[in-house]
Amino acid sequence: MKINKKLLPIKAHYFFFMAAMGPILPQLSVYGKELGISSVVMGTITGILPFAFLLAKPAFGLLVDIYRNYRKSIFMLLIVVMTVSYTVMNFIPSRELLKFELKNFSATLDTCNVTDINTELECTNQTTHVACKSRCFLQERDFLAILTNSSMEQYRICALDNEKTNFTNLTVCDISCSNKDVETDNNCLYKSVSFWSFVILMSIGTIGFNVINSISDAICFDVIGEDGDYGKQRVWGTVGFGVTALISGYIVDLFSGSTINYAPAFIIILVCSVIDLAACVKLQLPIIPVPENILKDLKQLLNHRSVITFITFAVFAGILDSLLIYFLFWHLQELATATNTPNVKLIEGLVVAAETLGGEVIFFSIAGKILERIGHVHCFSMCFINYALRLGLISLAPSPWWIVPIEFCMQGPTYALTYTTIVAYANELAPPGASATMQGIAAGMDDGVGYAIGSILGGFLFEYLGSKHTLQIFSAFGLLCSIAHAVLHRTVLRKQLPEKNLPVVEYKSPEEAYKGTYGIS
Repeated sequence: MKINKKLLPIKAHYFFFMAAMGPILPQLSVYGKELGISSVVMGTITGILPFAFLLAKPAFGLLVDIYRNYRKSIFMLLIVVMTVSYTVMNFIPSRELLKFELKNFSATLDTCNVTDINTELECTNQTTHVACKSRCFLQERDFLAILTNSSMEQYRICALDNEKTNFTNLTVCDISCSNKDVETDNNCLYKSVSFWSFVILMSIGTIGFNVINSISDAICFDVIGEDGDYGKQRVWGTVGFGVTALISGYIVDLFSGSTINYAPAFIIILVCSVIDLAACVKLQLPIIPVPENILKDLKQLLNHRSVITFITFAVFAGILDSLLIYFLFWHLQELATATNTPNVKLIEGLVVAAETLGGEVIFFSIAGKILERIGHVHCFSMCFINYALRLGLISLAPSPWWIVPIEFCMQGPTYALTYTTIVAYANELAPPGASATMQGIAAGMDDGVGYAIGSILGGFLFEYLGSKHTLQIFSAFGLLCSIAHAVLHRTVLRKQLPEKNLPVVEYKSPEEAYKGTYGIS
């Protein structure tokens, strides 16, 4: 077999760049959860970030346009900044695991006044929410409490009940308390150094990743040329991501005790990023053209109902995908706690490996043939049914281990097929010369607006309805989207076919369609 040495640097870049992301990207939300951040706040943070991506990408384009002779240096500097941001997260002070028991307890617990306690202590981290189990009654009783630490030797505990709890005159009375898996509703957390360090580092790292990812695709198309195969280069990134996610999940579980030790995962990130920088030395960065008359092109595109419908449903696809990206592991951890399942990080690593090495690799390879056989409209409608099925199955999974085969089977028909369909569908709908504009709009609506809405909405629903019901609501939404998309194209849009109202465009493969994003003929 002949090896094309010219393509080795781009393959190596994709592999090690995405390998560096495998241990951290799927874990960001649950890492915040372990710091005590609520799903509402986490959803808000991840909902704001997509808008930052939309601003960061053109800003980077302007920067490299001004300093063209330093394009590679700026690109590699971005990788360094991203890596440092993610690895420094390992040093953010985490919540201390508190666990204690009160034997033969005989007293009356006062009712907590949370507001007064927090105001009095002025967020000095001297109050801790704990979940307690009492064996003082005929049946075991659960209650929430607040532990006030006045010194290392003394403390005061009060119950979050409406009435005082009397434990006197009882023969055997033991109380065990722990702050594990307790989400704090204390506003002091959101004024802490830990919280803002996490937000700032996560934002810098994630924005850097998205900008680097976009530029990497532009580099790839420039390297492979007109007749090159983008998929054969990009698949190495998928392999790298899946392999390190699996390895890091295993070693994090191996080195963790009573608390999770993420240090091995951050070491993998650092090592892979260093190797990636070495590969980048051999890369040649293209000059990224700045689109002209984008507002005029946009106005022309939005005159067609077919285009408006496509953009709207691209947003809906992003909403569904964002719940899985930001909150799948959140649900997995809650399910693991409810079922007392150990080795959670190993299961999470297996989930990512199943998604990438199984579903994505298979469906990215056959998506073009599926599109050619059933067409973009029917394929897009089918993608929403697939999302509905995937979300519904996850919500019904009785154990975290069941999520591994579900993700192996469903990641391909959902994410991989939807991604390819949107890229190819956008290319077919775009008038001649406006393919790059159409691709930019589609990506902005899906990865930008859709992800923002989905993460914020998902965060609120997780908080107030629970993860299972949230997944089922989004599943029903996916089914509704599929029906609505099919009905619209059989009724309202049936007489407005692209061939009659838009210039005739021949079908192109996903790779060719993706090239249109960067104006490559």
